[in-house]
Amino acid sequence: MRNTGFHIATGLITGLLVAGLAIADQPARQTPYGHGDETKLPNGVIGISLHVGAERIGDPAILYVGMVQPEGPAYKAGLRHGDELVSVDGTPVQGKSYEEVVSMIRGEAGTVVKVGAKDEKGLHELSIERVAGDKLPRGQSGTHGNQTP
Repeated sequence: MRNTGFHIATGLITGLLVAGLAIADQPARQTPYGHGDETKLPNGVIGISLHVGAERIGDPAILYVGMVQPEGPAYKAGLRHGDELVSVDGTPVQGKSYEEVVSMIRGEAGTVVKVGAKDEKGLHELSIERVAGDKLPRGQSGTHGNQTP
């Protein structure tokens, strides 16, 4: 299912940059999105940010891929902006907190995480090798990605 402005506008809008830091020069000890102590999370990332959305107020929250870092491992594996995240390593993400899902995705660099995602073609599982957050290629002007690569 592709994400639309409606999903974001009517849902709970929260950004979490799973790729690591929001700004390339920002010290790792700062947590700009309030998702806990960044230093406790493993350094392996896949290069995405997530958004929480819902069809209508009161509906269960759904996690969508908000941004995919170009040239990052998630992009290379086929994960795209608007894909709905449904599982991590075979575990459904429904009912999990944002922080729980982030900790499920993050891991040691060089290890593989299996991400279940749904798009307009249906459900698919992608195997994505994590890379060290500081080795993740940066997009133009130091960004972590764009919405429409």
